[in-house]
Amino acid sequence: MRKTLDGLAVSSMVMLCLIWGLQQAAMKAIAADVAPLLQVSLRSGVAAVLVWVFGRLIVRDTWLKGVALGPGSLVGVLFAAEFLFVAEGLRLTTASHMAVFLYTAPMFAAVGLQIVLPSERLTRMQWTGIAIAFVGIVITFVGPGAGGGAGPSAPNWMLGDLLGICAGAVWGLTTVAVRASRLSEAPATQTLFYQLVWAFVVLLPFALLSGQSTFHGNTLVWASLGFQAFVVCFFSYVAWFYLLRIYLASRLGVLSFMAPMFGVALGALLLHERLDPTFLAGSALVLVGMLVVNGREWLKFVFARQSRDGVNAKHAVDRRLNR
Repeated sequence: MRKTLDGLAVSSMVMLCLIWGLQQAAMKAIAADVAPLLQVSLRSGVAAVLVWVFGRLIVRDTWLKGVALGPGSLVGVLFAAEFLFVAEGLRLTTASHMAVFLYTAPMFAAVGLQIVLPSERLTRMQWTGIAIAFVGIVITFVGPGAGGGAGPSAPNWMLGDLLGICAGAVWGLTTVAVRASRLSEAPATQTLFYQLVWAFVVLLPFALLSGQSTFHGNTLVWASLGFQAFVVCFFSYVAWFYLLRIYLASRLGVLSFMAPMFGVALGALLLHERLDPTFLAGSALVLVGMLVVNGREWLKFVFARQSRDGVNAKHAVDRRLNR
């Protein structure tokens, strides 16, 4: 039985979303030297090796047998497809639009999990919170000034937006596939290994065959690729899958709305992208939405902790008086 959110889950998701948000700036900073699709494939290959060494030789996880060709291949292909849609969509539409549609993933995941797993059902109030948070994301990214004020200008920008929606849907389906299969009981390293291997095997040939093989190595390129491979694909993804094994996926998915917010903020800080009050308004709506979705669990956690601290304090006083 998965747990509802507590303080550890929320703080962990803040850290992970900060990493995922920084990932966008790291990729954009070297896009002129290394094509984004090639970045994804290379970092996936390196991270796959790291995950295998960590899972099999360091922590010695016991991997499930008989899942590699079934659910393992399914989640791997879905993971590769998600980033293929992202990379190709970015060639047709703006990064801000792609971020909006990519982060519809929790919506698809919540709907899918409601169908497959009754324990993951959301209340009407929680659905309202998701809607509020999503409106905040839309305002944050498509409002004037977000992403430098640029809008879609390519003739096929609507196709790019559609690919972004496809990426979000595939991400959501990946969550459902993991939770609804034997992989939900598998070590996090096993599931992540399947995804990274498939991403490398599928996307590297695609990058080479589509002419996206440009690579100009320099200090910034190696630093960015190192961050993406070691911190993003290895550390953050392992942590994410461990969280999925402990907490309700639908609640964690809602907290992932913070990632694009961090992406915009870090883009302004590191890449000098312009921000305006629209970003602040969208951020406020996202926070309100998350509070609506997780408010009950969070308040229970806070009051339970205060009650526990109060009881402990009372016992300490009693012990002193009885000396």
